[in-house]
Amino acid sequence: QEQPVQSGGGSVQAGGSLSLSCVVWKAPGTRFCVGWFRQAPGKEREGVAFTTTEGGSKFYVASVKGRFAISFDTAKNTLNLEMNDLTPEDAAMYYCAANYRFYGPADHCARSGSYENWGQGSQVTVSS
Repeated sequence: QEQPVQSGGGSVQAGGSLSLSCVVWKAPGTRFCVGWFRQAPGKEREGVAFTTTEGGSKFYVASVKGRFAISFDTAKNTLNLEMNDLTPEDAAMYYCAANYRFYGPADHCARSGSYENWGQGSQVTVSS
């Protein structure tokens, strides 16, 4: 299993949009949970959006629901996060992660806890 490789992020004014991508190592025929997490300075890491490598079921934490969109491109094994209407409260280091041990509905992915393969992180800065 290789470390996921992230791209995207950057700086934007409040109300703007950014996107993140993450190439995930995936063996043929397997399926598992994937998600996006974020950590702001002085705060605990929190999961913000989850799906599976089949891309159907999706789950969002309340603070981003309706503004963020998670997707998994099965042809490219790439996890994406589109972030719209960003606020300064969204500013953080964002990480993608894979849970190779678990597959299920996305809300179960959010609670599974066994995320051991993490991307290198992407900074998201939002100015007011």
